[in-house]
Amino acid sequence: MFAEGEALLIRTDAGIKTGTGHFMRCISLAQAWQDGGGRTIFLLGESAPQLEKRLVKEGTQILRQEAFPGSEEDALQTVAAARRENASWVVIDGYHFGAEFQEILKDGDFRCLFIDDYGHSEHYCADLVLNQNLSADVAPYVNREHYTQLMLGTEYALLRREFVRWCGWQRSVPDVARKILVTFGGGDPANVTLKAIRALRQIQLEGVEAKIIVGGSNPNFDSLREAVNGSSFRISLEQDVTDMPDLMGWADAAISAAGSTCWELAFMGLPALLVSLADNQLPNAEGLAEKGAAVNLGWFEEVAVEGIAEALDQLMTAKGKREEMTKQGRRLVDGQGASRVVEMLKANSA
Repeated sequence: MFAEGEALLIRTDAGIKTGTGHFMRCISLAQAWQDGGGRTIFLLGESAPQLEKRLVKEGTQILRQEAFPGSEEDALQTVAAARRENASWVVIDGYHFGAEFQEILKDGDFRCLFIDDYGHSEHYCADLVLNQNLSADVAPYVNREHYTQLMLGTEYALLRREFVRWCGWQRSVPDVARKILVTFGGGDPANVTLKAIRALRQIQLEGVEAKIIVGGSNPNFDSLREAVNGSSFRISLEQDVTDMPDLMGWADAAISAAGSTCWELAFMGLPALLVSLADNQLPNAEGLAEKGAAVNLGWFEEVAVEGIAEALDQLMTAKGKREEMTKQGRRLVDGQGASRVVEMLKANSA
């Protein structure tokens, strides 16, 4: 438990280019902090109305950041906000935050958690560095302060409260996978979702049903709506969903980006075809494929509609393979990552 009103300040952003992955995993951390009795504040430079509605629903305070993201002024304003709110910890999540940002926070005498994916900062002076990815290791963090502690690997995967409620659930694997979930994050500026829809329309199995999930930051909603019209099977397009665990529980297989959604899919034991939309997603897809928890389709620009259709057709009829993927995914992610991170914050608060 925290002292009454003990605050966690989170500096992150979300948008078409930034995506929503940083934002959503920070919600996971905020929920775990609140579950311990603390309060949370999001300091946002870039966001979207539907995401902020989620924060309001979570009982999280929202502050605006006007400075250029990741700049010295951004860091100074973050320190000022943390001081006004009497924050115990400041969490930083985003690729535009680097070594100087951490240094300014530490000079301001704040404890700092830096959420990272691939060692993008030249130097690390945050108190804690979290990399929840399967490929995380010490090598990118050699240039760090002696006091900087590392939390590496999927045992720290940040899953939201709605996922944690599914702990202990057992997936039933059908002989043929007919319920397909498609999700490429909140933005998907490259419109890989359209490729997946076209691939689905090549599937010849009877009784197929698909749900296409798009975020509010997706600029291609109208073209996607046209693409799903006239399908020979049931296919629906859903925007700004709040019940992703239910959708993943409903589905038999998924086509997904290889970002932080990977850890949700693994936890839910949902067999998935993964497409990498950014460089830092490639190790996720490769690592999960090596562990037998997913199929790696590769880089989004190189993935053809026919390739997606062929891989999906094979996966839908391979019950044994899907059973193994379900088992391996659940071994990798147990849903307790956010609570483990909060325990580390508490342990290092003295």
